Amino acid sequence: MSRSAHPAGPRHGDVLPEGHYAAPPADLNALDPKVWSRTVRRGPDGVLTVAGLSATALAEEFGTPAYVLDEADFRARARGWREAFGAGADVYYAGKAFLCKAVVRWLHDEGLGLDVCSAGELAVALAAGMPPERIALHGNNKSAEELELAVKAGVGHIVVDSYQEIERLARTAEAQGVRQPVLLRVTVGVEAHTHEFIATAHEDQKFGLSLAGGAAAEAVRRTLARPALELRGLHSHIGSQIFDTAGFEVAARRLVGLLAEVRDEHGVELPELDLGGGLGIAYTSEDDPREPAEIAVSLDGIVRRECAAVGLAVPRLSVEPGRAIVGPTAFTLYRVGTVKPLAGLRTYVSVDGGMSDNIRTALYDAEYSVALASRTSEAEPMLARVVGKHCESGDIVVKDAFLPADLAPDDLLAVPATGAYCRSMASNYNHALRPPVVVVHEGAARVVVRRETEEDLLRLDIG
Repeated sequence: MSRSAHPAGPRHGDVLPEGHYAAPPADLNALDPKVWSRTVRRGPDGVLTVAGLSATALAEEFGTPAYVLDEADFRARARGWREAFGAGADVYYAGKAFLCKAVVRWLHDEGLGLDVCSAGELAVALAAGMPPERIALHGNNKSAEELELAVKAGVGHIVVDSYQEIERLARTAEAQGVRQPVLLRVTVGVEAHTHEFIATAHEDQKFGLSLAGGAAAEAVRRTLARPALELRGLHSHIGSQIFDTAGFEVAARRLVGLLAEVRDEHGVELPELDLGGGLGIAYTSEDDPREPAEIAVSLDGIVRRECAAVGLAVPRLSVEPGRAIVGPTAFTLYRVGTVKPLAGLRTYVSVDGGMSDNIRTALYDAEYSVALASRTSEAEPMLARVVGKHCESGDIVVKDAFLPADLAPDDLLAVPATGAYCRSMASNYNHALRPPVVVVHEGAARVVVRRETEEDLLRLDIG
């Protein structure tokens, strides 16, 4: 045996956190409304339904795996954020969570703006008819081509992330004879209580201009010195999947402090403040997300209080929910292929998808719920791990869950809260075909992003 190797032992894969899922739920057939879209039910025959359509019928018509997106739920959540913040603030949907032309049209209908962070996302937004003035462009390394496209399109804001981008964007705007509105992304030094890879406001990371190190203040000077750039305000994003506003309070205090410094040094009161997004959703029954109205009251109060303390007029507030809108509106429908009990450990349930359609468990150690969708069962609960079909031991969809002990091949499983990032981060690993996005609404279903085909893969492989 190699000196660097070691025997794994029989419980090598047992990573069940202490105290987690200490007991199975009282009813394996119950559907916790916190983690499912609002139209999900059990039909009289026990089959899971959404918008009045059964999971079995959806699987038969569209195949598995498939992302099933509830239009009514998406619209209601988008509307809830818009109404919570009111006419005096702006709500931008973070397109990186999930974007397609249908979603852009829903956002337009419901009065939201849209954040994009690439030329591809911008192309989708414009193709679907989002007014460019309601689009903001993000990114830590926007290319000259992306900036040119955004300026030419007339996007409402570009969120600047570096000194180099200030100069690059200024040259682009000058060449096109426009004055481009911008926000400066500020790294405020907040340690958000979330996974390391989705915390974005501590000092040692790639985004933004450091407040503590003076880079943000210098960026203000450089931007104000360029006539082709119109500095509208400051931007911050502290992380993702956050359940309280304590971090936002610290961020707002520090941003308002910088606004006061800008006023004192330059005689300018910047009129806008964007606190980003990142509010969490329920992936399991243990999660406790906050409602948009509560978040709006809290953030508005924080900003007003901090501005009053330094004698500033209250700037127009912006927020950027993405996951908080689309995350709960979709579930992924899978078909069971194999069921493999491991004595004394758990049962491995393999489905026809995996890390190619949901990389988040492998990437972020994300937790999900899962339910038997094609029937109900009165069988005893078994501790299960839902895994995919890819050639990776880390190909896990749901790390630990209880499922009925009579689960069998061809049963359908539904994993809720997969609307955010799953399709956006999907891949062709093992040359898997990315699943379709099926929108359901008032008893009807339609494909808005079709399933990939082998012809799609071969078309790109020019040999």
